[in-house]
Amino acid sequence: MTVYFVGAGPGDPDLITVKGLRCIERCPVIIYAGSLVPEEILHCAAENATVIDSASLNLDETTQLAVEANEKGQDVARVHSGDPSIYGAIGEQMRRFDELGIDYEIIPGVTAASASAALLKKEFTLSGVSQTVIYTRYASKTPMPERENLSALAQHGATLAIHLGVSHIHKIVKELIPHYGIDCPVAVCYRTGWPDQDYVRGTLADIVAKVRAKKFTRTSLILVGHVLDPASFDESYLYDVSKAHIYRPKVKPAVARKVKR
Repeated sequence: MTVYFVGAGPGDPDLITVKGLRCIERCPVIIYAGSLVPEEILHCAAENATVIDSASLNLDETTQLAVEANEKGQDVARVHSGDPSIYGAIGEQMRRFDELGIDYEIIPGVTAASASAALLKKEFTLSGVSQTVIYTRYASKTPMPERENLSALAQHGATLAIHLGVSHIHKIVKELIPHYGIDCPVAVCYRTGWPDQDYVRGTLADIVAKVRAKKFTRTSLILVGHVLDPASFDESYLYDVSKAHIYRPKVKPAVARKVKR
């Protein structure tokens, strides 16, 4: 018996991986985060599968469900939103399973940040602008290590993807302005991938008013960085016609080639 932590993606049922979908199709027990995972993803489950919404359950209760499945020799699909390795709260679950001797595997998923970049039609890493992306969250109920406070991270000038902070957007802006400048581009994406997805774009100067006008108070990702509206950026080394590398050892006109299947 194995528990499979399945990343279901940010909300669009089509963004789950093939591997994740096949896991849901064959597992006799499915435990999913009902408040964050669309039910359409579960339509592929077997008719006789036991499907449980974990939104109202605590860690002890979800662990007990896995124990019961283990005793019956049944695989479990533990379906999380986005990618379970990022703010998926799977570490505490895996620790319990280690103690209980229950096997588990992780099937990655599309992150909310990746889906939001696609929604905005942006690249987070542009040559000459930013080559680093920092995924973080705003300290509220869950404290942050002092070395990871927002001001410390902002000193890098990297592209920021800030989770769980939209209700504190005014405080976030205040902390970021000294490091990014008041004209730094910002985007706030609400429920990316869901039918009611929405977003607003602005700068650190005006984003607070724009977010409040949209009435985004939860389930939003804050993206900050000059990659969102660069004045200019360098072209990549990989496709530079004047640069040779292992797959293009000699500088010559590019010729498309067919790949054998």
